[in-house]
Amino acid sequence: MNDSTFDPKAIFETYRNAFAPALKGQQEGLKAIDRAGRYQYAVAGDYLEWSLAQAKAALTAQTPAEFVSKQVELTTALSEKLRARAQEFVTMATEAQTGFTEVVSDATAKVAELSRKKVG
Repeated sequence: MNDSTFDPKAIFETYRNAFAPALKGQQEGLKAIDRAGRYQYAVAGDYLEWSLAQAKAALTAQTPAEFVSKQVELTTALSEKLRARAQEFVTMATEAQTGFTEVVSDATAKVAELSRKKVG
């Protein structure tokens, strides 16, 4: 007969250790989704500001040359903002990739450690 006793703490600990990498992965995923949403909101705000400035320029321009000059100025400013946003996106993507790589590395290390314990 097997004399093992029912130990809920051991079972809970086993499940917690087994699902810890998945939980960490979900947290990293939600953090990345949150950052992506905030990023898209900021880009949409940049476009909204640009379009409002374009409308204001169209209404306040006295000559066609003044209007074209203001359009060029506003478009140049928008392109600089979008260039900065592209750099921000690259940074955001790199950080997300680094976070997921860490999660996978930690999970792999845990599995390797548990395998050595079981074999040894």
